[in-house]
Amino acid sequence: MKYKINTLITRDFSGLTAATGNLYEAVAIISKRARQVALHMKEDLDNKLADFISDDIEDLQDEEKAAKQEQAEITRLYEKLPKPTTIATEEFLEGKLMYRYADSEDTKA
Repeated sequence: MKYKINTLITRDFSGLTAATGNLYEAVAIISKRARQVALHMKEDLDNKLADFISDDIEDLQDEEKAAKQEQAEITRLYEKLPKPTTIATEEFLEGKLMYRYADSEDTKA
């Protein structure tokens, strides 16, 4: 069985609450962005794997094996990418996310 290396990162609460003043607001903003990143990553992966779907039943076995190996390589590449929550958290801490509250027209950076 293959084990993943621990990628857990300890975060300072003051860094997360600096922009919003509230940890729960920061987590809500990060989680919404993480969902966007995950959706984009899934669409990208689906587009790359769609090239391998074939309607030809008479494909040669060698071509199928090569296609499956390429699919596996693409999948492994995506497994090695940082998780959407990690990407979203880094974007938030670097001030790259734009957000606004539903009650007001003020845009926060």
